[in-house]
Amino acid sequence: MTTTVAVPRTAQDDYTTVRTATGAYRITAPLVRVSGGDRYTLLDGFLAKSSEYVEPDTVREALALNADGTPFAIVLHFEIGDDSWLLPRTPVTTEALRGYLDALDAPGDVTVEVEPEGWGASAFEGPQAWSVAAQFVDFDISGLTLHGVTESSVPSDPTALAHLARVGTTGEYGYLLLSNAPEAAHESVLAAVAGKGGAEVGPEGLARVQAEAGMAVYAAGFAGLPVHEADLAWMVDWNRIGEFTGSEELVKPTTELARLTALAAPADTRFAAGTEVRAGEHTIGKVLWQAPSANPDEELVFALLEAPFWVPGLELAGTAEHGAETPLRTVTLPRVIARSLTTRIS
Repeated sequence: MTTTVAVPRTAQDDYTTVRTATGAYRITAPLVRVSGGDRYTLLDGFLAKSSEYVEPDTVREALALNADGTPFAIVLHFEIGDDSWLLPRTPVTTEALRGYLDALDAPGDVTVEVEPEGWGASAFEGPQAWSVAAQFVDFDISGLTLHGVTESSVPSDPTALAHLARVGTTGEYGYLLLSNAPEAAHESVLAAVAGKGGAEVGPEGLARVQAEAGMAVYAAGFAGLPVHEADLAWMVDWNRIGEFTGSEELVKPTTELARLTALAAPADTRFAAGTEVRAGEHTIGKVLWQAPSANPDEELVFALLEAPFWVPGLELAGTAEHGAETPLRTVTLPRVIARSLTTRIS
């Protein structure tokens, strides 16, 4: 009798799955439901972009700040029916999120529910993700445009409520399934993904694809950086200074300020957080985070570099964990051309 032993998947396996097929993963961040006629007043009080032009059945990404102007979280803001839903993209605990929302000055007719009972979400991304998404709707999936949300089915539980959003984190096609039957929904996603040659993926391979797409912050968090150094100024509506939490403490980015920068390093080299980055004999920054080693071509390192050294194409250096002086090169993001850019939804 022959026994088959399953081979554990590696971060590189997961990376390849997201880049070439479809990777599925469960959303563990706490969901928030905001109800009431004045809910936009509440949202505009802490999100760095106004809700004025938000349309029904859409999802957008928005930045929330602390009172001192530092980033608190990047969240997805869904508009579904008479409710707004929020889902953190960056690491945040339920306790921290609850405390943040409790401190807001909410209008009397607004109800905020953190982790509403029974609701959860799963996501799947990759160049073939659209063919998986097609199994959850009864229309041509190409009709669901980027940042659109539609009612959906859960094949394993016909009684479940579900909403499918076209939104992702990797630069590949991405979809998110929000449901009041999260276990059944996730099982349905896994079955559909497997049927199209994909698989469930872990956090490391996913984090590497996200980092290459320019959003290392999804896994790494903000590393204590202010908005201008974290290169998040594009998420702020600078015409609303004074209108939302922390906005009066913001600093507009200039070409003289330090900035979070991506650097490529030789494969199989690791750099500890805090490692000095040097240009010749001069220290011009420090390493904050290194993406998981999932792409065999190179390592991807993120550092805070002084101006003007954050421009792409500079040859720099740092001391790797094995003690050797190792080259580092500033690069542009996205680092890898997403296969979805040349894969048609059909």
